[in-house]
Amino acid sequence: MKDFAFISDFDGTLTKKDFYKILSDTYYKEELSPIFKSWKNGEMKDREYLNYVFNNVNRNEEELLEDILNIAFDPTAIAFIDKVKDAGGDFIIISAGTNYYIDKVLEKNHIEGVDVYANKSVFKDNGIHFDLDEHDEFYSDLYGIDKLIVLKKLKVNYKKVFYAGDSTPDLKPALEADVVFAKGKLVNLLKEKNKDFIEFENFSEIWDKLKIHL
Repeated sequence: MKDFAFISDFDGTLTKKDFYKILSDTYYKEELSPIFKSWKNGEMKDREYLNYVFNNVNRNEEELLEDILNIAFDPTAIAFIDKVKDAGGDFIIISAGTNYYIDKVLEKNHIEGVDVYANKSVFKDNGIHFDLDEHDEFYSDLYGIDKLIVLKKLKVNYKKVFYAGDSTPDLKPALEADVVFAKGKLVNLLKEKNKDFIEFENFSEIWDKLKIHL
């Protein structure tokens, strides 16, 4: 059993803005409004809404790659990941986004040795399309991937698990983690559940606070 793992969400946690929001704000106009309302009203699942945004962006692969490489990745996370590894821990990403763009962002930032659990996807027809297996052990009908199931499976391999996230899909895994770092919507969600957490804005703020718990 290893000493610890630091598990992080990707969109909005390791990055400044969710990729689906970048695409929505840049390439969609009024036509997305009724679909967005359906999603917020609970008439669409998260995976269905994201799949719509990714599917219909109408960008060829070269153009989409340019969008992906312009994602604002937290530059302080690179040094943080190295510190986790140097201390004998593992840095792991669990995301309800897609491996298609996450892998490319990690490659751009020369980040290696990081396991990624995300929705499998492929590029076709000028968009990103989910390639999900309903029989996969981590499948979620709501998000595509069940972050809680992933975290529980990983947790048995470590003495301590840290978690960082920013939104609703992060709540259940955060409640299961030993120590939580939160930003965005996750802050109030954890307050409602009376779960202790450490608030942060970027990864430069985390290491000194994490060391106290090792």
